[in-house]
Amino acid sequence: MLKLIHIEFIKLRRRKLIWLMLLAALFMPFFAFLYFHYFGDTGIVPAAFYRWSAFGFTLFIILPFVLGMLCAVLVHDENRFDVLKQLWIVPVSKLGYFFSKFFVMLIYSVGFMLITAIASVLFSVLPGYVAFEWNSIGFLLQKCMEIALLTALAMLPVFAIAASRKGYILSVCVTLIYAFASFFMTPINLYLHPLSSVSAIISRNGDIPGLVLPQAAHVPMALLCISVWGIAAVLFAMVSLNRGR
Repeated sequence: MLKLIHIEFIKLRRRKLIWLMLLAALFMPFFAFLYFHYFGDTGIVPAAFYRWSAFGFTLFIILPFVLGMLCAVLVHDENRFDVLKQLWIVPVSKLGYFFSKFFVMLIYSVGFMLITAIASVLFSVLPGYVAFEWNSIGFLLQKCMEIALLTALAMLPVFAIAASRKGYILSVCVTLIYAFASFFMTPINLYLHPLSSVSAIISRNGDIPGLVLPQAAHVPMALLCISVWGIAAVLFAMVSLNRGR
């Protein structure tokens, strides 16, 4: 497994698009800066600024879309050139192959949210909108790490579909549908879609101003939703990889 993960990271060196996608982590912090600059607010509650910069569209749209693109990139060459058939001869464990790529996605998600957290602090503290406090920065980092880990798990269904298909188009379409479905399903029920369940977990203490949930946050139910979708995704991926033998 460790060798497979090492190989995946080596292959990423040639993927300039993957590194460029990290710039998307700056979008919402910059937008939050423009938003509060327009109204000229100062002395803002840190969590209120972070809701715009890290806990809103970053969770529902931007990070899932970036991870969906990453999923397509990670499996594209193997699917396109039928490398998988050679890998099974080596042999390479299908679970090892799948989870080595998932681990790369997980690390990428963590890096993306770390950049978002750093940018959120810079765009809020330097202009004077938010006072520099270690407690608020720790709160931001904690929430960003929760979002990074849980969103990576929530994207397992998209990754499973990407691993079973050739080309980018279907993966991108599935990613968009998957992300927007969570955006529209969250007001209806938090525990039907994994990304909606992620929002329930990060707001479980009611400590994010302006983030109102349609239901009371129930962490075990949210984890169950993410787990069920994740297990189903892994089983689907294993069946698809076995057929591609």
